[in-house]
Amino acid sequence: MRVLADDEPPPFGVECADGRSTFLIVCDHAGRRIPRSLGTLGLDDAELSRHIAWDIGARGVGAHLARLLDAPMIAQTYSRLVIDCNRPLTSPTSITLLSERTAIPGNQHLPEAERAARAKEIFAPYHARIAAELDARAARGQPTILVSMHSFTPVFKDFVRPWHIGMLYNRDPRLARVLLDLIRADGRFVAGDNEPYAVSDGTDYSVPVHGERRGLPHIEIEVRQDLIESEAGQREWAAHLAGWLARGVEIAELA
Repeated sequence: MRVLADDEPPPFGVECADGRSTFLIVCDHAGRRIPRSLGTLGLDDAELSRHIAWDIGARGVGAHLARLLDAPMIAQTYSRLVIDCNRPLTSPTSITLLSERTAIPGNQHLPEAERAARAKEIFAPYHARIAAELDARAARGQPTILVSMHSFTPVFKDFVRPWHIGMLYNRDPRLARVLLDLIRADGRFVAGDNEPYAVSDGTDYSVPVHGERRGLPHIEIEVRQDLIESEAGQREWAAHLAGWLARGVEIAELA
């Protein structure tokens, strides 16, 4: 079976493709599109506009950041409810049955052929594009610092999250530590150290596979969604991040 029709968008988009800085930005949950063959996954428009379907504001921040840093950005087109491109395919939440408190009717009791089709047509091409970009940069001797751009909901299961931004990492905290110091020294924002999430091999894909396995410096960034819902907020936070990242790479001697 096929999930995507020939006239539907590819599973990724690229911003600032000719960017020449050391940074490469990826955005795993940028889009909320659902392939026509899947209808609405049994959800109404209100549910598909919520954070359960995508990382609100993340693509906008990433696109502005890409231009400020002169860095390519590769962004996922389809909703993480179709298949989560920041989960290993073996993860129980790769194609989730329940997101926060919302059951996903279109993901229940899936035939293996449909699971495989979603992985083949959406997950695999997105990550192949990232891998190809990294291979090309390595071939021309261009250093890379991987930035994985995400956003998080202000309230999760009744818990009001106190952070404005989070710096996430797994085995390599070098850049995260410096960025946390810079943000805290700024004094305006509450920064989470592996909060509201932490990176792991079981729950994440982009940082472990594209960052850690290649030995690249990297950071996963989470910005609170109410701060970046608007175009103005996206521009503001992209400017903050551009400054912190440029200074952080210099301090950590990663350039």
